[in-house]
Amino acid sequence: MLKIWGRKTSSNVQKVLWCCSELGLPYERVDLGGPFGGNRDPQYLAMNPNGRVPTVTDGDLVIWESNTICRYLATLYGGERLYPRDPALRTHVERWMDWQLATAGPPMSVLLQGLVRMSPQYRSPDVIEAARKEALAAWTIAEGALEGRPWLAGAELSLAEITLGTLLYRWHVLPIERPELKNLRAWYERMRGREGFRTHIEIGLA
Repeated sequence: MLKIWGRKTSSNVQKVLWCCSELGLPYERVDLGGPFGGNRDPQYLAMNPNGRVPTVTDGDLVIWESNTICRYLATLYGGERLYPRDPALRTHVERWMDWQLATAGPPMSVLLQGLVRMSPQYRSPDVIEAARKEALAAWTIAEGALEGRPWLAGAELSLAEITLGTLLYRWHVLPIERPELKNLRAWYERMRGREGFRTHIEIGLA
């Protein structure tokens, strides 16, 4: 059975849990990181020298980096609908996975830190507003890509959604100004129809 180290409130752990849900994979999860600590313990660092979550073991194999974990699970456990085997089709999924890391993720992380995890007296309104504008620019790109299609990478949900879903949830629930992006909103509502999204993503912010 898969073993997943990481607290369920971590966006990167949430990706993996949602992926497991879509694939119907059983797993054991161990609370680690954040308020649980343990991620700097020598035993954990021997598995993941970054000291971050999640880390997954599948038998003797140790895997870290959430997007890599999702690729592995979908490839090995019958997830071609999430991650196509055809190299050309796969590029449509992978570019959005990379886009999540490089473009949408950084400003959304600043918003979460500034609005949820930081005490009000330490917040910088200018930093938060700059991150909001940067995030809006990113989501506007997704808005255009979703025109005329239900999912980012094709006709059905893929790892593009699973890796972006936590950020999309935060965008819609954080206390910020959000211009109406109709395609993005419809995409979000489609994700909300997935049991894995409701169970692992829509659990509040922490």
